[in-house]
Amino acid sequence: MKIMTNHKEENRLLSLYSMGILDTKYEERFDRLTRIATKLFDVPIALVSLIDRDRQWFKSCYGLKIKETDRSDSFCTIAVDLSEPLIVPDASLDPRFKENKLVKNDPYIRFYAGHPVRLPDGEIAGTICIIDTEPRILTRDDFLLLKDLAEIVEDEFRIINEATTDPLTGICNRRSFALMTDESLRKAKKRKNILCSDHRSR
Repeated sequence: MKIMTNHKEENRLLSLYSMGILDTKYEERFDRLTRIATKLFDVPIALVSLIDRDRQWFKSCYGLKIKETDRSDSFCTIAVDLSEPLIVPDASLDPRFKENKLVKNDPYIRFYAGHPVRLPDGEIAGTICIIDTEPRILTRDDFLLLKDLAEIVEDEFRIINEATTDPLTGICNRRSFALMTDESLRKAKKRKNILCSDHRSR
């Protein structure tokens, strides 16, 4: 069972990496959704969280000043591992999270609700989640609204995929390579690394 789980996780990560959205710039299409979520649910924090191998990285982050955390501290990874929504009314009373540093320290998470978001091939990329510093209960109507937001995130993933993938071959098109090159240059400049590129004309 453990081997199957590892194999499943490797497939999920391969799908996530192939989308090329990790460590990209914030985009209004996702930031709009987290802003709406904070107003809709009256919470201070909303995230579109992507679960990498050892970290969770925020494609959109409203209410936090950080862009990522260790996966070991992530609530969202539980939703990804279970392939289902995760609702935590009071993290300080939940044995899974009460010793979590994000519960015991800033931002002092109490309430958490996360809904998995899937990539076009069906693999789970992460979640859209809402967080409060006070315990609360998620109503059924609220849950359905969160599910609607998750489906909008998935729609955006499909749009990105269609814009960067050749429909006949299923491989990255010129636009995708250009975006990946721009992003690699941006990250190399930020980290002061040297980026080598081999351009071959035909």
